[in-house]
Amino acid sequence: MTSTTGADGARRGVSAALLIALLVAAEAALGWLAPTPSTGETPMPGGWMLSAMWTRLCGRTWGGSAASFVGMWITMMAAMMLPSFAPMLWRGGRSVRRLGLAGGARAGLRAASVAAGYGFVWAVAGLAVHALGAALAALELRMPALARAAPAAGGAIVLGAGALQFTAWKARHLACCRDAARCGGPSPASVGAAWRQGVRFGVRCCCCSAGLTTSLLVAGIMDWRAMAAVTAAIAVERLAPAGERAARMIGGGVAAMGAVMVARAAGLG
Repeated sequence: MTSTTGADGARRGVSAALLIALLVAAEAALGWLAPTPSTGETPMPGGWMLSAMWTRLCGRTWGGSAASFVGMWITMMAAMMLPSFAPMLWRGGRSVRRLGLAGGARAGLRAASVAAGYGFVWAVAGLAVHALGAALAALELRMPALARAAPAAGGAIVLGAGALQFTAWKARHLACCRDAARCGGPSPASVGAAWRQGVRFGVRCCCCSAGLTTSLLVAGIMDWRAMAAVTAAIAVERLAPAGERAARMIGGGVAAMGAVMVARAAGLG
């Protein structure tokens, strides 16, 4: 009776800690996303606006811009991906409690290494996204024809992102994200193994959310409504009882949104 009560209490404590972490990350992300006087948008041919995050602001280096973007990116991803990453953190927490002080310290270090490996993958992804976005923005600023094609291209990308939700590739990665304990393998025996496990899970998570994250980038990463919608979609497909069916329903909605964007770019809506 006592052990059951203790386990329930520990579970509630960890759940509360995860909820607090999620709320803090979400609040920090919204802080990043809140408009400031120094952030602006550039009107572009084709009737759309280029976000200042893809250009180097006056007085800042490209390195500083990239670091600022990656910081915002990691904060956002922490809020968006916590539902799928929480089971691995829960496993680490159970190991800490089970092994006592000395063993628990080692288990805690391994759990931190898993989180570090996971965060490393998303940081690398953020750097790649910023580099690609900045390069594309530079081309669009120099080539009006390319800028005019951007709305239609963005709609086509969102349409493709929705279609990706129906593929076996998506289903395979989603299954691993929904059952991190099974796909993560046995508990790592060393800090290095824990870091590699975090990297592997981070890669799977990036692959699983590639379509929805791409849709967010196209819709506007600075738009808190788009971020909230994508966060909800990721949580539903990874936590709902029928996650694979939910992923396909979400894909249908995303594809429909992409089709509407293409139609509007073509002047049909």
